[in-house]
Amino acid sequence: MANFVNMRKDENRYMTKKTNRLPLLPLRGLTVFPGTVVHFDVGRVKSKAAVDKAMKGDRLVLLFYQPDILVEEPKKEDLSRVGTLAEIKQTLVLPDGNMRILVDGICRIKLTRYYDGDDCRMACYTELHDITDASGIDTIYEKALMKRVEDLLEEYIDLYDKVTPETMLALSDIDDGGMLADIAASNFPIRPQQKQEILEELNVVKRLETLISMMQEEMQILEIERGVAAKLGSAIDRNQREYVLREQMKILQDELGDIDPDSNDSDKLRNEINRRNLPKEVKDKLSEELSRMEKQPPMSQEYAVIQNYIETVLALPWDKKSEENLDIEKAREILDRDHYGLEKVKERILEYLAVKKLGGEGSSSIICLAGPPGTGKTSIAKSLAEALGRKYVRISLGGIQSEAEIRGHRKTYIGSMPGRIMAAMKTAGVSNPLILLDEIDKMASDYKGDPASAMLEVLDKEQNNSFRDHFIELPFDLSDTMFITTANSYDGIPLPLLDRMDVIEISGYTEDEKVNIAKKYLIPKQKRQNGIDAKALKISDKMIREIIDGYTRESGVRNLERNIAALCRKTALDIISGKAESVTVSEKVLTKYLGARTYLKESKTKENQVGTVTGLAWTIHGGETLTVEASTMAGSGKVELTGNLGDVMKESAKAAMTYVRANCKNFRIPDDFYKTKDIHVHIPEGAVPKDGPSAGVTMATAMVSALSGIPTRCDTAMTGEITLRGRVLPIGGLKEKSLAAYRIGIKNIIIPYENKKDYEELPEKIKDGMNFVFAKDMETVLKNALAN
Repeated sequence: MANFVNMRKDENRYMTKKTNRLPLLPLRGLTVFPGTVVHFDVGRVKSKAAVDKAMKGDRLVLLFYQPDILVEEPKKEDLSRVGTLAEIKQTLVLPDGNMRILVDGICRIKLTRYYDGDDCRMACYTELHDITDASGIDTIYEKALMKRVEDLLEEYIDLYDKVTPETMLALSDIDDGGMLADIAASNFPIRPQQKQEILEELNVVKRLETLISMMQEEMQILEIERGVAAKLGSAIDRNQREYVLREQMKILQDELGDIDPDSNDSDKLRNEINRRNLPKEVKDKLSEELSRMEKQPPMSQEYAVIQNYIETVLALPWDKKSEENLDIEKAREILDRDHYGLEKVKERILEYLAVKKLGGEGSSSIICLAGPPGTGKTSIAKSLAEALGRKYVRISLGGIQSEAEIRGHRKTYIGSMPGRIMAAMKTAGVSNPLILLDEIDKMASDYKGDPASAMLEVLDKEQNNSFRDHFIELPFDLSDTMFITTANSYDGIPLPLLDRMDVIEISGYTEDEKVNIAKKYLIPKQKRQNGIDAKALKISDKMIREIIDGYTRESGVRNLERNIAALCRKTALDIISGKAESVTVSEKVLTKYLGARTYLKESKTKENQVGTVTGLAWTIHGGETLTVEASTMAGSGKVELTGNLGDVMKESAKAAMTYVRANCKNFRIPDDFYKTKDIHVHIPEGAVPKDGPSAGVTMATAMVSALSGIPTRCDTAMTGEITLRGRVLPIGGLKEKSLAAYRIGIKNIIIPYENKKDYEELPEKIKDGMNFVFAKDMETVLKNALAN
């Protein structure tokens, strides 16, 4: 219950801030009035961030009532139009991670602008003032209304001693009608919607009249309740308690003229429970909770908590399932229509449909699509859902740190809600949707728990047929749900979680694939979105390749689409401005619309050089070529490594040096070179961090070339990990590395022998355009890399 405090004289300093942008808190089931001190709990992420932001500033926060308590991410239209400017007096972090704050209401405000940021909600406001009768004609009438409010409060104390004598004494000293109405409404047991109605009324006389009407109605109900209790007597057997409570409700309905049996919350819920084909455990639990709810006063907080729980459980699709599409040809047509390539993913889905069509269970493992950004991992999940005839729901897991985000909060906490899995099932409305768990490798953990551990039960087919959310507290069958996960790299996924998933690696696109994707999907899509006629903008294959080569450097097509969108916008502006009727893209137009080339043309070294070798690397953006340089000078055998190298790469360099020293006679290198010469190994672009073992053979080749004076072939690139015995170990990302070598005109590429299986999956254009050498040891590498 709110505590009354006198308005401070220094609060006038806030009245000049008419349109400040301040943190905003949506309130569920609570209205805060000016002149009152209230404490409540804050549980939503953005709300906690708003409190933190306010505490770092002048402690001011905007409080607005949220009528629909089920809305988790409220927009401007979900909030009331009038709220309260308040000052945060105190904050306390609870053991469950929620915050309990004490606020002091200052004045009424109106929401003018709303900003829903990534971290918290902000808003601008205008202060609202009470409307009073300046002529003084209604002063006596206002005094009479104030007296009536005080009388009703005294009558309420006689019935229910829930207002402290201190509060009544403070109320009797108030001579301002608007302030009296606010304090009385805050302390009187009326519904939150009614309190909000009082808050929104600026006319003091009308505010008092509205409050008196509400108080009189509530007092009549309280008196009737006492009369019902008196009629039924106090000596009632406990077994008859439920019957008596129902008789009370009937008498109340008769007195209020409420004859609709479904107008009662409990009757509506009971009818819905009986109508639905719910599992026995669920039905028994809901019936038990409904009985508890009926024993609570409708105005109590516990009543609202139980009602919210029952409604949430009933909103889940316990008995609803969509019909799957088992037409393989139609599914293939949908997948090919929306996405180019991604053959492994498409084949996996068609295999699932084939099994289902033959009468099998089709209980496949969870599919994890792992690959660089922009390769279509997220978008293909939506196409898969359409192909299968399933409902589609996306859950973003990036940045999740708490187990409660997955399993939910226990309903005993204020503001608790189901986890994201149950929320997704509620959104889908069926028990067999396709749920995309996006960015599963971006989950983190802290003292609140590890969300990856909670995901183990969700993604395990042997356990998820009885998944228990902390809020729902009932087993829910997720075995019919198809889960698709995405990740940029599965290195960040815990091994127990990774073991439950069938990983399909999606590598980067070749230049030809990007051209096809641009022609078939990206250009028509951007023309449609930007209102460009098909003939108003013409982009040839040559210009598409120029955009790919000069303005993007990625494995996917996200930046390619962004540049095509920029061309469409520029074209639209020129057409509307009358500068052109249509645009044919040329190099001149590209420079005009997109600016100078972002990336200069890469090219291989044009002549054989001593101590210079072309290596290959993999990044999340695709393959890259690295020039490894080695140089010798007179010294005492020191080895210098530069180029912002990581620990693993430095260890590879040491292993390469040991191999060279152990086999120096085979390379016509003097036995005492390590005593008379220093060697410096450098990898250019020192601002870019580099790490990994796959440059081992490249550094060893550069060292041999520098020490022996034999030049390396400029048309050859290589990749592979080296051992002390000179063995060449396999590497990852062969397709991306091969694409990088092909892009700069490399003719020969040396790869580990054990990567031969990956070679078979390379595009034919790459295999035909370069000569691949499969090396088991360094002898093979040097034989093909050195010029003689």
